Amino acid sequence: MELIKPGTNFDFIGKRKYAYIVSLVLLAVAVGSLIFHGGPNYGIDFTGGHLIQVKFSKNVTIPELKKALTSIGLTDATVQDFSGGQENEYIIRLIKTEEDNTVLSNNIEKALADSFGAGSFEIRRVEMVGPKVGKNLQTKALWAVILACGGILIYVAIRFELRFAVGAVIALAHDAIITVGAFSLANMEVNLPIVAAILTVIGYSVNDTIVIFDRIRENLRKAGKTPEAEVMNKSINETLSRTVITVGVTMLAVLSLLFLGGGVLSDIAFALTVGFLLGAYSSIFVASPLVLEWTRIFPHKGPGHRKTFKR
Repeated sequence: MELIKPGTNFDFIGKRKYAYIVSLVLLAVAVGSLIFHGGPNYGIDFTGGHLIQVKFSKNVTIPELKKALTSIGLTDATVQDFSGGQENEYIIRLIKTEEDNTVLSNNIEKALADSFGAGSFEIRRVEMVGPKVGKNLQTKALWAVILACGGILIYVAIRFELRFAVGAVIALAHDAIITVGAFSLANMEVNLPIVAAILTVIGYSVNDTIVIFDRIRENLRKAGKTPEAEVMNKSINETLSRTVITVGVTMLAVLSLLFLGGGVLSDIAFALTVGFLLGAYSSIFVASPLVLEWTRIFPHKGPGHRKTFKR
């Protein structure tokens, strides 16, 4: 199936400098937001604390719920709509409270009954993560991302060349940083499911990049003395239809989760939406152009060397 007419020759490589500017701006905004907020907004998975999920049978606003919690001294509670405004279901997060689950649940149940009436709500879930466990999970999550990128670096270096591996990993770091920055800008929590989503984005992005790299390698073998910039641009155009179809079909599913999945899936769907769009962008405008930049800085002088830059 071809959505893009064969023989199309969009000048992706020729516009790489504009793409660099866009990427640098996005990275600056992402990193600036993270610095301004003192790092990612970690959930209780990483900081420790309590999580209480409660559903009401009548309309209750977040300010009303916070006021009820303040009456029992829970002034630092964070309340999040868990149903997208559809079912009056909320998540209450408490950081570093010393009460056990049973006592905390009973106190909250009494406060809600006093404020909204007994029988008007249901406490569906109460979870606790200790601060030491949270810190350990935070460290392991960071290592998971680092090892994933390291494994991809080694794999691409073996299958292709080091220059391809460097371009691929920089593109992956680009996607991951901007995705985390988007969470920071939206003041959304980063927890274990979000780390899993970021790892999914890394896998999706590198798959798209590998498809383009494979076509580049195939075309380089029969390109003779054609400049690599032209070969790479041709390869990106030849795989463009596949990229558009893959991203389009994937986004249909992810956007369905984002708008229809409710509070359970909205944060994960948001991460996947941002990450998948970035993955498609970076495969075309970051990974392949960086391979050319590497060749310009460290030119290959062996057999089969061809002029890399024509424009």
